[in-house]
Amino acid sequence: MAQLRLALNQIDSCVGDLAGNAEAIVHRTRYAAERGAHLVAFPEMALTGYPVEDLALRSSFVEASRAALAGLAGRLAAEGFGELPVLVGYLDRSEGGTRLGQPAGAPRNAAAVLHRGAVALSFAKHHLPNYGVFDEFRYFVPGDTLPVVRVRGVDVALAICEDLWQEGGRVPATRSAGAGLLLSVNASPYEREKDDTRLELVRTRARQAGCTTAYLAMTGGQDELVFDGDTIVVDRDGEVLTRAPQFEETCVLIDLDLPAAPAEPPSGIVDDGLRVDHVTLSADPLPAYEPEPRPGPAPRLSDDEEVYKALVTGLRAYVAKNGFRGVLIGLSGGIDSALVAALACDAVGAENVHGVAMPSRYSSEHSLGDAEELARRTGLRLRTVPIAPMFDAYMGALGLTGLAEENLQSRLRGTMLMALSNQEGHIVLAPGNKSELACGYSTLYGDSVGAYGPIKDVYKTLVFRLARWRNADAAGRGETPPIPENSITKPPSAELRPGQVDTDSLPDYEVLDRILELYVDRDRGHAEIIAAGFDPELVTRVLRLVDTAEYKRRQYPPGTKISAKGFGKDRRLPITNRWREKG
Repeated sequence: MAQLRLALNQIDSCVGDLAGNAEAIVHRTRYAAERGAHLVAFPEMALTGYPVEDLALRSSFVEASRAALAGLAGRLAAEGFGELPVLVGYLDRSEGGTRLGQPAGAPRNAAAVLHRGAVALSFAKHHLPNYGVFDEFRYFVPGDTLPVVRVRGVDVALAICEDLWQEGGRVPATRSAGAGLLLSVNASPYEREKDDTRLELVRTRARQAGCTTAYLAMTGGQDELVFDGDTIVVDRDGEVLTRAPQFEETCVLIDLDLPAAPAEPPSGIVDDGLRVDHVTLSADPLPAYEPEPRPGPAPRLSDDEEVYKALVTGLRAYVAKNGFRGVLIGLSGGIDSALVAALACDAVGAENVHGVAMPSRYSSEHSLGDAEELARRTGLRLRTVPIAPMFDAYMGALGLTGLAEENLQSRLRGTMLMALSNQEGHIVLAPGNKSELACGYSTLYGDSVGAYGPIKDVYKTLVFRLARWRNADAAGRGETPPIPENSITKPPSAELRPGQVDTDSLPDYEVLDRILELYVDRDRGHAEIIAAGFDPELVTRVLRLVDTAEYKRRQYPPGTKISAKGFGKDRRLPITNRWREKG
């Protein structure tokens, strides 16, 4: 057996920030080197950030990525880390001829091993995902090698993300090549309960590869995507050796006992027609040393805590990476804006959260009181600007009635929030939840205005659960629960007419969300939903609401994705569409 100290850097990269990402890689490599690491790794496309989307189609960006990689290799050597192999994900281009209809020079989702100031080995992702939020077949050409580096007498096979999620390819090829370690670098976006799926995946692949397997993941946020980390190392039998915390940047340092590489390096064609690309960096095993205590698996989060942290991470990343000074929220005293405010305070600090209460003649007495109580509990900044004078001026000029009168109130609030945003430089957060967006229960250019929708992918029933969890968590730590109890217990209402409640227009949320989950998230049809036990007339009504609100959802701001099918990149339907689900 041979020993190897592996440094797995679970970091947050920013798309396009080549200099900043490179700086983070150097800093983390220095940390790993000071702690005696023998092999250092960073996530998929750590140098460019992920996903780069259509930036991959710009040759200028591809060449900038390649130049940044070469510069990074030189800098690592200049700082004394030249003998330490560093695996870095980046954007590359192919060198060969036409393949899959794409010309030479087509982009590649690649990774490289940097050693002695140069690229010792580079390779591209073999399996390219083309589902959900992924469009990698649109951008990249696949790799056709099994990359293997010999480090301190151990053969380490390398893979990128989807190479583990799909059957075949580099996993069985690793077994055929007799590698002692399979190291996969990943930028796998967060979804609810995906951590359980991920663990079973890594265990299964380790058994198939016949060797210890390390799954290094990215953390942080990029637009609508959140990355939860959860780096995992398992032995060849699938037993967990260590597991990193979720939603935290960290370096997992672990000493491994691995099979020594054979005298003759693997070569030739292995499974799925992959050609072994083997490079020896250091042939001899290390002298025996005393391993550091192995870090145990990080404590797991409850389901509600996991979702809450994902929402905080996504919002914090969006605000920070886009250079905003703070956030602006219209506070109605209701549960949605209260949860958004709590998330914002946790994400960017209460001193950077600016609330605006905008009461109208139809606002209840407790509406303003609950908003004030929220501000007292959280410490956010609150101002009150009544909309009655503006509303009266519009009504005097236009004489609106009914729905037009109701929506005018919402649009006046939206106009006010955007004006304050322009004046003060804070971004407006839209408070709409997934249940409302699904049914079109929002006002265009009213409560839908904003730069980001933190709970866009959160059904209303989960909104209540998250609010209760956040309050209980605060109480358990001896802190003031941030969300007023009245905001949680009172009937939800838009308060645009006397005595209005959400159930005037929508079914009970417990029933509605179950129907929406089947139709939106699982693509079940009318008959299948009825067969699941729901009233046919109600199903027909809900599905029609969803179908006719597509144009509204297209105009809603981006927001953190937590489900397998969020509105946006996951669920793509035509606006002009005469197909209707019927009995």
